[in-house]
Amino acid sequence: MDAAELLRRVRRVEITTRKLSDRIFSGEYSSAFKGRGMAFAENREYQAGDEVRTIDWNVTARTGVPHVKVFEEERELTVFLLIDVSASVQGGTQERTQMDLLTELSAVLAFSAMGNNDKVGAILFTDRVEKFIAPGKGRSHVLRIVRDILDCKPEGVRSDVVQALSHFSAAMRKRTVAFLMSDFKQTQNHVDLETMLKRVGRRHDMVALHIDDRLNRALPSLGWMRIQDPETGRTRWCNTSSGRAKKAWEKKGRDHREQLTKLMARSGMDFASIPTEGSLVKPLLNVFHGRA
Repeated sequence: MDAAELLRRVRRVEITTRKLSDRIFSGEYSSAFKGRGMAFAENREYQAGDEVRTIDWNVTARTGVPHVKVFEEERELTVFLLIDVSASVQGGTQERTQMDLLTELSAVLAFSAMGNNDKVGAILFTDRVEKFIAPGKGRSHVLRIVRDILDCKPEGVRSDVVQALSHFSAAMRKRTVAFLMSDFKQTQNHVDLETMLKRVGRRHDMVALHIDDRLNRALPSLGWMRIQDPETGRTRWCNTSSGRAKKAWEKKGRDHREQLTKLMARSGMDFASIPTEGSLVKPLLNVFHGRA
């Protein structure tokens, strides 16, 4: 797309998602994701009821008056978005494509972090890292992330979540709040993914968000159709009006969602499935409330 159209799309995403992040998610985000711990704020004179262990003996000795250390929560965080931009997330059959939903989710989370003065970074990935955006602050940085998502032209076709997590883990050594967003379609080896999720989860605060479309849950009756897997390129003919084909399709989608839910539970991940139809508010709020 040309620069003018890209700018218009970035602006539309900002207008839509800032309303959600400002009015709905700002307080939820703040309570759901705590700071890294307690940081020293100041010294003050000892008062009756203060704990003895908080006395600053160096200041007390220097001034001749008992002083204590005062601590406050270290609120600033680094938030990282791991965004699947492989071929299977480019389509969609409802109000928006899966890629549109990924863009909106990323923008809501990034603006919520910005509202709490947190840093935000991102990795756009397929079966390789397409784009690495180092953590930064401010509106212009968030809009850069949105622009890069909208303007991304992936070189890869398939999805490799394990490789993306490995790159993220190597790049971000300090504890980070990370949102992994994918349809998890081409997760070939669940053992490797589970091992990597557990490893990354020990150091970072991870949330997995499954992007889902109604087509994954129900096959529309459109007669014989040639169906192509967007990531492998394989094609096959399918009678979409066949009851047997519909049941097989629904079972495949249901099995995938059940396996994914169990995998995330074993890995200790906070997890939610977000459909392309309807609002993203409720599933995101459920994640936030579950952590508060």
